[in-house]
Amino acid sequence: MSHTNPDPEPERTTGLEPGGGVPPGETPPAESSLPGAGPRETHNPTKGWAKGPLTLIIVLAVLVAAFFLAYGVVLML
Repeated sequence: MSHTNPDPEPERTTGLEPGGGVPPGETPPAESSLPGAGPRETHNPTKGWAKGPLTLIIVLAVLVAAFFLAYGVVLML
């Protein structure tokens, strides 16, 4: 497999001025910035857990811990 140089050769590339410069008509227009890349987001949901599910998980964890604590106390009697 032969390797080709990806850089253009100034002597054989069209659109290059002597010394490697590019005339103004040959340069592509500037790209737009990122804000114009997609539709505007108007709905941004909150980050993190909602209070309801987080409270339910904590209550469930406390109930499971209380069950095993009570089970251990009963076994000791």
